[in-house]
Amino acid sequence: MQSLVVEGGKRISGEIKLQGAKNSALPILAASILSRGETVLKNCPKLTDVYAACRILSHLGCNCLIEGNNIKVKSSVINKTEVPENLMHKMRSSIIFLGAVLGRTGECKLSFPGGCELGPRPIDIHLSALRKMGVTIKEEYGELNCTVEKELHGAKIILPFPSVGATENVILASVLAKGETEIKNAAREPEIVDLSNYLNCCGAKIVGAGSGTISITGVPYLSGCEYAVMPDRIVAATYLSAAAITAGELNITDIKTGDIESILPVFEEMGCYLYSYADNLYVNAKKILKPVKKLITMPYPGFPTDAQHMIMAALCKAKGTSMFVENIFENRYKHVDELVKMGADIKAEGKVAVVEGVDRLFGTTVNATDLRGGAALVIAGLAAEGITTISNISHIDRGYDEIEKALSSVGANVVRI
Repeated sequence: MQSLVVEGGKRISGEIKLQGAKNSALPILAASILSRGETVLKNCPKLTDVYAACRILSHLGCNCLIEGNNIKVKSSVINKTEVPENLMHKMRSSIIFLGAVLGRTGECKLSFPGGCELGPRPIDIHLSALRKMGVTIKEEYGELNCTVEKELHGAKIILPFPSVGATENVILASVLAKGETEIKNAAREPEIVDLSNYLNCCGAKIVGAGSGTISITGVPYLSGCEYAVMPDRIVAATYLSAAAITAGELNITDIKTGDIESILPVFEEMGCYLYSYADNLYVNAKKILKPVKKLITMPYPGFPTDAQHMIMAALCKAKGTSMFVENIFENRYKHVDELVKMGADIKAEGKVAVVEGVDRLFGTTVNATDLRGGAALVIAGLAAEGITTISNISHIDRGYDEIEKALSSVGANVVRI
């Protein structure tokens, strides 16, 4: 089993190129099923979740070729409609293959997804929406058996919550469906826009992505295309946190600052100086870190739940008290106990966590319990005295493209063993 070993006390300084977004690459890979040509996906991060998605595509009959950060998917033939349990359990977002396979073949059989244990992510919103589009769904023995008796048809979908996964699944199922589909209370995340832009590049007719209402007009077929994945806004928050906790200075390239407008004010409140120009974001964190009065996670354009962990780690060294309120997922504070082992003063109960800044963190052996929690431990280790060893880093590899190399390139000492 691999671990990351972090030597603390090294100041972050330099320039770092932002990787492609995990949460955009995965739905786009699933969407490539809908095309009857070849998709060339550029700027795709090298992640275990991406490789898991490619294994699902290969199982279904696609031809996948990975060349560095480019992936070619030939989907002219889909000869299977069932995703085996062992492949579904590799990542939580595997449920997005439901809408894509249904859209292409009219049937799909799969088990419930795996990945990080973040509490329940009920997929009843997905299933209710798909039923309105003509899908018959039978749930038994932990499997979903989905069929379309005649053909998928458009429908007016009103989501009770702006679920990213449900929005993606409805989009994927509707682009080849007959008629018009309208999604009300749709998720507005930039990754939804990226998925829609890719599908439109293939010949889909989607308008309104990024707003609360998305309209899709079904088309007879989609062609392949060449497309570049958007930059990863959560990884950007991770690198900003690394600079903040080490009193560092960093320039992040290939970034879309418009996608992280809810994150930047938090770092400014912490006392960091930020300057954006073109596709670059410069941060200078040489001042003593200030606490954040209250950070509340919300659906986009609110503060993203995935960025909470790394910023909490940075605020462990702030001069004062910060409060976090988690409104998206349960079990989002599993990293707190590990940070406390390093000397952090954090009290968490229910949705609320209170962080009292400390003067010193100490290196020790800690365990990554989930993707973003693991990244938070890396951030804390950068400022801890001595050596921090982080185990179970397979979680981290699900979302970060060689995080040890990226951080080491700007002055950190992070080694994979």
